[in-house]
Amino acid sequence: MKTRGAVLRQAPGKFEITDLIVDEPRQNEIRVKMVASGLCHSDDHMATGDLPVAVYPVCGGHEGAGIVESVGPNTPGFSPGDKVIFSFLPACGKCRWCSSGHQNLCDLGANVLVGSRWEDPTSFRLQLEDGTPVGQALGISTFSEYTTVAVDSAIKVPDDTPLDKACLLGCAIGTGWGSAVRSGEVEAGDTVLIFGAGGIGSAAVQGAAHAGAARVIVVDPVAFKRDQSLTLGATHAVASAEEGIELAQSFTNGQGADVAIVTVGVITGEHVAQAFSGIRKQGTVVVTALGDATAVGLPISILELTLYEKKIKGSLFGSSNPRADIPKLLDLYNAGYLKLDEMITAEYSLDDINQGYEDMHAGNNIRGVIRF
Repeated sequence: MKTRGAVLRQAPGKFEITDLIVDEPRQNEIRVKMVASGLCHSDDHMATGDLPVAVYPVCGGHEGAGIVESVGPNTPGFSPGDKVIFSFLPACGKCRWCSSGHQNLCDLGANVLVGSRWEDPTSFRLQLEDGTPVGQALGISTFSEYTTVAVDSAIKVPDDTPLDKACLLGCAIGTGWGSAVRSGEVEAGDTVLIFGAGGIGSAAVQGAAHAGAARVIVVDPVAFKRDQSLTLGATHAVASAEEGIELAQSFTNGQGADVAIVTVGVITGEHVAQAFSGIRKQGTVVVTALGDATAVGLPISILELTLYEKKIKGSLFGSSNPRADIPKLLDLYNAGYLKLDEMITAEYSLDDINQGYEDMHAGNNIRGVIRF
């Protein structure tokens, strides 16, 4: 069937709204009519080329939710009309990683930047009207009015779920909240430093607060984001890394934060080094942000790494298990503990996607959302 989507024809580049053809769902696939999609910085990393993809054109979007339009043959568990939230990382439930409780590292993730079906790198679910294959961002392409996806990427949710808010559970919330709770293992009474208070950082703030952190210190140069973080669970918000580190040390007899989480828009080694200097002995730096995929090297003291037993951990999707954690986070939202509405600061049409990203770069949004 015909649909419209936002595609990148090259990187660096901007999203272009164009007509697409989306496949009928095969076995273990569903076709979904999109309701909402978050404007995540990761898609902007694709546009700048920081996060290279294998196939152009590529239809963007990986944080979204919608309603099942049709179901492939011999595909149990889904029916037309079901509401689903996408997990930007698939979970097969069978590989070593899924079986050991690390669904975020599922082996199916090997092809997420190829944009093809998992089992066949030459088979694509989207194409241009002239037949040119179009890659799917993370296998789902939530910047399309309709998209066909593997059931490995879809989580069915209750009929009363507000998908225009719950779409954030597909990336921002799980990534940020999990960076604090799962990857950072924040404990009650901890002092936590969070560098960057956009969509991911704001979710990390909530995760740290939910875990019982005594002090959640946000570092962000944008006053609007600092102010918003204080409504989401931050206890302090400052403009510079130096201020944040000094504040953390003042609360800990000069030791530093227990956990530092790096969720800046475009990460460099210097950001990691700043976080590293701000943690105590046996403290943890959680690296969640993305930047230039070719960059290497961290300007940190190896002696300090060894003698202070400091830890630096990468965090993909907040080390979460999406099949378990997305329903759990939805329950937290429904119970009033998790704030989603407050994180959505602007809504856009699909045609205004580039304006949404301009607003993100200008620091005007915590999370912008496309409403279809």
